[in-house]
Amino acid sequence: MREAYEFGYSALQSRQACIEGGGGDPGEMREDCLYLNVWTPRVDACAKLPVVFWIHGGAFVIGSGRVPPYDGFHLAARDVVLVTFNYRLGHLGFFVHPALEKEHPGGPANFGLLDQMLALEWVRDNIAQFGGDPSNVTVMGQSAGAKSVLSLFTSPLVREKNLFRQGVAMSAYVLQEKSLSDAKLAGMAFAWRNGLDRLLATAEELRALSPEKFWMLPTDTVNAPSPIYGDSVLPEPIRESFERGSQLPLPLILGSTSDDSSVVSSFGIDPGTILERLGAFAPAIRQLYPDVDDDREIGRRMCRDFVFTVLPRMLASRHAASGAAAWRYYFDYNARLLVPRQRLGVPHGGEVPYFLETAADVPPSGEFFTDEDRTFLHQLVASLVQFARTGTPGPVAQVTWEGHTETQDRLLRLEVSPRMEADFERAILQAAESLIPILDSFARPPPPKLPRAASPSTSASGNARPELRP
Repeated sequence: MREAYEFGYSALQSRQACIEGGGGDPGEMREDCLYLNVWTPRVDACAKLPVVFWIHGGAFVIGSGRVPPYDGFHLAARDVVLVTFNYRLGHLGFFVHPALEKEHPGGPANFGLLDQMLALEWVRDNIAQFGGDPSNVTVMGQSAGAKSVLSLFTSPLVREKNLFRQGVAMSAYVLQEKSLSDAKLAGMAFAWRNGLDRLLATAEELRALSPEKFWMLPTDTVNAPSPIYGDSVLPEPIRESFERGSQLPLPLILGSTSDDSSVVSSFGIDPGTILERLGAFAPAIRQLYPDVDDDREIGRRMCRDFVFTVLPRMLASRHAASGAAAWRYYFDYNARLLVPRQRLGVPHGGEVPYFLETAADVPPSGEFFTDEDRTFLHQLVASLVQFARTGTPGPVAQVTWEGHTETQDRLLRLEVSPRMEADFERAILQAAESLIPILDSFARPPPPKLPRAASPSTSASGNARPELRP
C-alpha cells in the first residue's frame, strides 16, 4: 500500500488516443500498472459499505482508472466505496505465442483479465479496511470494461472465489472474442516484426523485448488485443457460456446508448458501406428501417442495433433462462443544452459520467448542465446505488425498473421522461441476433501476413500508432 498523494502508473498505451477517446490523460505509464484507487467516505472496518469495482473501457488498448469521468467523490458521498484500477492492455494484456504455449501448455493468454481478477482478490481481502463490504462488490464496466464484466461472469477461474455479488455491463459489443488460433498468428507476426523468428522465438527472447514494443505496433499485428477464448481463463466465447447457462447466476444489468455506433469509425468501419457489404441481405435490412431512405443512416443504425443494442437483450434472456435476475436499459439522455450538438443521440461512452455521477463535472456535459439535468442524474444514481446495496435497482423518476424475463421482454428507457417499454425494437433485434455469425465473419480481421522465409525482416517501423479494434 502507498500514500495516496498521486495516482499509480497506467498501462502502456497511446497517450493521445487515450486523451481523445479514453476520458483523459493516462499519466505516467509502465508495464507495472496494476494499481488500485479507492474512494471511501470513511475508513472504518465495521462500516460494511457497498463496493463498486469499475473496469475502464478503451478497446483493450487504451484507458486508465485515473481519468476524471471515473472520479469517486460523488459515489463516496452516497456511502459507496468506489475502486478503479489499471490492467495490462494491448499485447501485454492479451498475447499468445508457440513459445509461451510450450512453456505453459494450456496456460493463460488473457493476462489483462488475470490482472482484473487479482485486483478483485485484493478488494476481497483488503477493502474492509477502507469501510467496504467484501461480500458486496458490484463489478461495473463500459465497452471493453463491459466485455470484462461478462468475462468475469463466465471465467471458471472466478467461479469459486466469491469476488463479487452483481454486475453492470454497459455497451458491450456483440462481436465474438478472438480465437486462440487467430491470436497465435498475431503473436507470431509480432515476434517477426520485432526481429525474432516467428516460429522459433523463445519465451526468453520475447521477455527480453522492451515492453514499449508490445503496443507500438504496425496495424497488421494489432489484431489480438482483446479477450481470447480457448485458454484457461476464458475456455469458450462469452455468448456460448450464456447459451449453456454456465455463467455465474448473479444479478446483472445490461444496456446500451442511442448512438453507440459513434465509435465504429475508430475501428475503420464506414457505415455508408455496410449495406453494400451485406449484398443479398441488404433489401431485408432496409425493410427493418422503413422510415429511413439513406443508406448511410441505415448503416449507422444497423451498427448501433446489430452490434450493441442486441447483446443486452440476448444475454438478459439467457441469464433469465438460467434462473438469474436481469435488467435492461437504453440510455438516451443528453444534457438539455447539449442536445443540439449531439442530434444522433448519446454517443458511445456518453452514459458513463451519469452512471458514476460525474456528468456535471466533465466535458462535454459539464459545461451545459442545468438543474433539470441534475435531477435526472441524482435519480439514476440513486437507483444504481440501491442495486449496489441490495442487488435490485431502485426506481428512476418513480418508474419501477422491471426485470427482463424469459417471457417478458422489458427495458427501461433512460430519457427525459424515463419509462418502461415492452418488446423494444423486437423485429430489428431478432434479425440482429440471427445475423450474429455473419457479423462475426465481417468483423474478423484478416490474418497477419507472415514471411515465407524463417529470417525476419526488420525494415518495418515499430512506432506506428495502433488502430483500435474491438
